[in-house]
Amino acid sequence: MKKLPKGHKKLLHAWAFYDWANSVYSLVISSAIFPIFYGALTIVRDAQGNKIDDTVHFLGFDFNNDSLISYVTALAFLAVSFLSPFLSGIADYIGNKKNFMKFFNYLGALSCIGLFWFDLEYLWLGLLSYFLALIGFWGSLVFYNSYLPDIAFKDQQDKISAKGFSLGYIGSVILLVICLVLILKHSWFGFEDEGLPTRLSFILTGVWWIGFSQYTYYYLPKGNKRAGIRRNVLFNGFKELKSIWKAMKHNPMLKRYLVAFFVYSMAVQTIMLVATYFGIEELDWGEQDPTSGLIISILLIQLVAVAGATLTARIALRIGNIKTLIFINLIWISICGYAYFIVSPEQFYVAAAAVGLVMGGIQSLSRSTYSKYLPEDTKDTASYFSFYDVSEKIGIVIGMFMYGMVAQITGSIRDSILFLMVFFIAGVFLLMRVPKTNPAK
Repeated sequence: MKKLPKGHKKLLHAWAFYDWANSVYSLVISSAIFPIFYGALTIVRDAQGNKIDDTVHFLGFDFNNDSLISYVTALAFLAVSFLSPFLSGIADYIGNKKNFMKFFNYLGALSCIGLFWFDLEYLWLGLLSYFLALIGFWGSLVFYNSYLPDIAFKDQQDKISAKGFSLGYIGSVILLVICLVLILKHSWFGFEDEGLPTRLSFILTGVWWIGFSQYTYYYLPKGNKRAGIRRNVLFNGFKELKSIWKAMKHNPMLKRYLVAFFVYSMAVQTIMLVATYFGIEELDWGEQDPTSGLIISILLIQLVAVAGATLTARIALRIGNIKTLIFINLIWISICGYAYFIVSPEQFYVAAAAVGLVMGGIQSLSRSTYSKYLPEDTKDTASYFSFYDVSEKIGIVIGMFMYGMVAQITGSIRDSILFLMVFFIAGVFLLMRVPKTNPAK
């Protein structure tokens, strides 16, 4: 295959198509099918569907089921937080980053397939598969994102990034619908119950991820080898993060904003990761099928999030980024308070629509606000955003651990959701301390 020149349409499309391949992990494993499957496996209910027990025995200890999965998720993100600087350093200095991207891709996809054998008898194996799938997904993204300046010119990057997001959304929804049909209409395919089709969803996710990524790999170059001295390659990423931290001392606006983002992002990311577990454990579904109800709410969040991001951008143009972020944090505070009292599916759908509206907005606006606060003459934007990404992941680690700890101590994840309000309240006060003399006012 002849190497395609930078900016070539076929090369750009092939790069963006990896979003189509990998986004099924985010939707099927992180948000939809697996959380529902995990809840059904770890919660004991009576004949009327009422929860009797949600204790899971693991490694000689008893855990609340939500606490256990939140601890494993936090540990996985902690591993990614330490791996990311290593990986970004390799991506910058090693000329064959496509093989590194493939390694994490296949690790994640094969681990998704490994979830097929998830059961309580060999719980450690199932949790290990979940742990490695998360690392594989985020690890592959380090190299995937680092390709963008290699394959696209600056005036193409925004458009092709948006195309990747769109392809990822479409692809993941298609597979989720396929999985939903398999599970809810299992009798059509000769399955006696929905257990086996649910497990097959994990295999389909891994196969989809590996299969469609081959189109991307066919056109992507091996990578650009950076010239110069190549000592301490592994630790180069950490050196870059350290240099960015030092540079922030001379940019108090950026530093104050990043601290505010770090605090409220803990709560945002934690809620996004645990929303489905909350719906499984705390709602009274009655005769309604919780599987279809929860997946409908997830699709609702996805659809509303796109509109929320667009609406947020328009509001920010009128009143400024910081004021808009303060307003969104106030909405998040209201959502947490409302969620504490949710008992019915209808109330959960209302909360899901509200979450979708502010979820897309706070994610897109947070990143663009950070970009506006970067020094105008900086050429090292990749290192700045590496610092941003690591900060976000460490925030997820802290948020998930604290969520799990509160749920473990109190025995209720409602208390954990209420506790997350503290982070949003702190985020509001920290955002108010960000100077308003910047384009991101």
